[in-house]
Amino acid sequence: MSVGGLFDLTGQTAVVTGARRGIGLAMAVALAEAGADIIGVSANLESEGSIVAQRVTDLGRRFTGIRADFADREAVRGLTDDLIAGGPIDILVNNGGTIARMPAAEHPDDMWDQVIEVNLSTQFMLSREIGKTMIERGSGKIIFTASLLSFQGGINVPGYTASKAGIAGLTKALANEWAPRGINVNAVAPGYIATDNTQALQDDPVRERGIIERIPAGRWGRPDDLAGATVSSPPGPRTT
Repeated sequence: MSVGGLFDLTGQTAVVTGARRGIGLAMAVALAEAGADIIGVSANLESEGSIVAQRVTDLGRRFTGIRADFADREAVRGLTDDLIAGGPIDILVNNGGTIARMPAAEHPDDMWDQVIEVNLSTQFMLSREIGKTMIERGSGKIIFTASLLSFQGGINVPGYTASKAGIAGLTKALANEWAPRGINVNAVAPGYIATDNTQALQDDPVRERGIIERIPAGRWGRPDDLAGATVSSPPGPRTT
């Protein structure tokens, strides 16, 4: 197979959570550039005129936007039902997430619970339900957004770090179970990317300088840096 064919996603449908901005926006656009139609999901996605919708449709691909609160488990159940009812999903990008900064000794239970729910529990629920449909067809791809903090730990973000370490483990568990069933499960683990989630670090001159000194490239990452890692080999052909 040629390189062009290997990375051709024409005819595929990709669900991208957290698609409104930052890393999710870049992932959605990268998949659309490769030919996929996009279903974008975000808690605050505009009903019309969103940046992600414009960029995807400018590429000649279809875009469907869905607003969903990942901290609300019933809303997530409704979301999965709607997604599955809409037709086959070839690619699921579990990127939606949140972060809460507070020293561990002061980190309240409600902050912890929300981060774990949004970043880990919801990702598992979406993967489990959509994964069932992929298993039935014998093909599919699931991509998680893990983090450098899955392995490094970080500072003042215990809930976020625990959730992202959990994502790394969940990726491995699902890959072990589902690879023989034709499902490709992997994760992208970004380092320090210049997005709204890291704005507090970018604005802190001491932390910002320390971060830059540890990055070999000498700069913050950009969401577009993740495009190539997102568009890997497409899922196999659907079975009837």
